Amino acid sequence: MGEEEGQRGAPPPFDRFAIAVGRFYSELADRLVQGARQTFEATGAEVEVHDVPGAYELPLAALYCAQSGRYAGVACLGAVIRGETDHYDYVCAEAAAGISRVSLDTGVPCAFGVLTVDTMEQALARVGGGKRHQGEDAAHAVIRMAELRAALAVGDGGVAKGGGAPL
Repeated sequence: MGEEEGQRGAPPPFDRFAIAVGRFYSELADRLVQGARQTFEATGAEVEVHDVPGAYELPLAALYCAQSGRYAGVACLGAVIRGETDHYDYVCAEAAAGISRVSLDTGVPCAFGVLTVDTMEQALARVGGGKRHQGEDAAHAVIRMAELRAALAVGDGGVAKGGGAPL
């Protein structure tokens, strides 16, 4: 088996991470990306940002990124602000479930860095305005899970190298 074949299934190197960002609230998206980018770049990693219309589209963007094999992990960022209808509940639930499913199905760490808030003021407080910074938190989560994946030598399909049961 050649060197290239022997490396197939190994986690990607920690030199590149993806950010998938829903741009529905562009000001919030910019702040979330800035925090995540700074966190990733502090590790010496490259970052590629992929814009999508909103939070609902994040799971598919995460899947594309994960399946590309180019990234050690994906920070999924965006914001959903409660309105007068049930739309908020559906978007939040589907985004969270979809992002989680991508992580579990691909083994590539994907973080849910989506603000789910009642007001713009609450959102601004969570992007560097006095509370935790959701973009930074999502990047930290992805980095930690990529480290864990590498430490446990988990490859594609959730099976540890050398055999063993799926995780």
